[in-house]
Amino acid sequence: MNAFLTFLKHRKVRKQLKSLLHSARTLRMSREDILKEGDLNELTLCINSAAAAYKSRDAEAMEREGTQLDECLEAVFPPQPYAAIRENFDVLVVAIGVAMAFRAYFYQPFKIPTGSMQPTLYGIHSEPAAPENRTLLDRQPMKFFKWLVTGDSFTLVEAKASGTIKIHPRCDKPGYIAVVVGGEPHYIPSDVVGQNRNTLEFSLYNGLQDGDTVRKGDVLWCGIVHSGDFVFVNRWIWNFRHPRRGDVMVFLTTGIGNLAQGTHYIKRMMGLPNETLQVKPPYLYADGKRIEGPGRIAQIAAKQSPRPNAPAYAGFNPAPRGESRHAQGLDSEEASVTLSPTQYYAMGDNSFNSFDSRYWGPVPEANLLGPATFVYWPFTSPRAGFIR
Repeated sequence: MNAFLTFLKHRKVRKQLKSLLHSARTLRMSREDILKEGDLNELTLCINSAAAAYKSRDAEAMEREGTQLDECLEAVFPPQPYAAIRENFDVLVVAIGVAMAFRAYFYQPFKIPTGSMQPTLYGIHSEPAAPENRTLLDRQPMKFFKWLVTGDSFTLVEAKASGTIKIHPRCDKPGYIAVVVGGEPHYIPSDVVGQNRNTLEFSLYNGLQDGDTVRKGDVLWCGIVHSGDFVFVNRWIWNFRHPRRGDVMVFLTTGIGNLAQGTHYIKRMMGLPNETLQVKPPYLYADGKRIEGPGRIAQIAAKQSPRPNAPAYAGFNPAPRGESRHAQGLDSEEASVTLSPTQYYAMGDNSFNSFDSRYWGPVPEANLLGPATFVYWPFTSPRAGFIR
């Protein structure tokens, strides 16, 4: 029994010395250019003595030389204050750097803010629900976990002050409108606003209009808010091939008139450089030829549904007459636009509810970011996966 315990101790000491030798040699190699000559010589001497003891397999010698090597390392490389915090900080900085590089050069996350690409991709949208329909899953802390998995959040918007309703259809919060009551802003999903932009289509409180008076605590809107799709944008693919018709393109709005500057839009690339485009519902024409592909384009033109239980596309349509104020817009079947060698034409799949190139003109090549390729959240979305 004693012999077995001695064997185990010998094996443990030998293993510890081997690990210590490896660490010491690595430190010497990585820092020998900054070590003082005396410290370097002392460390080398301790390493050689420990190595000789390791080869001798003498347990006492290995334990003695290992202790001396450990003390030498501590003297030459004294421990730094807050070493654990420093190490974790270094790891965090490296992780952030890798993540930023990945985002900048490979795949950038992007959130779909509006419904212009429905039913291919969905922005923030909602459905009305009564306050009494709220369940345990719609209350904290379960509400957070439900949202994390499904992207759905039960929302109750109550007036924070008494006063008159003032509706601001366009606000700085994508996918929402601002309803101001008594100077207090309330944010409501934009799809609850009527097409005439002055009536809130509440399923429970019909008739509330711009200018109506409400009291503090009155319900302005109640329902389930569905988060928009989150997608990855491929930042590198267009470095190796030209953009193609049918790509779901993400681009920067800087320099494009009538658009909020410095933000990103997502549309489908429908017109390529040097083409002449024309819309004759439900088709789009390029250089006099009807465009019927690839992929989703054929389904849009045929007014088909992209998947079971999803709404059907509405085909390609010109902008309502008079609403396109751009020289390269398309507001009638007779209108046409010819693109330059560095211009692309962007159109939303939701033709009747997409503010796109038909209104504000082509997208310059320099503004292109990359194609959206994959829906990664919400996890339970029927659209999760690769984008067509």
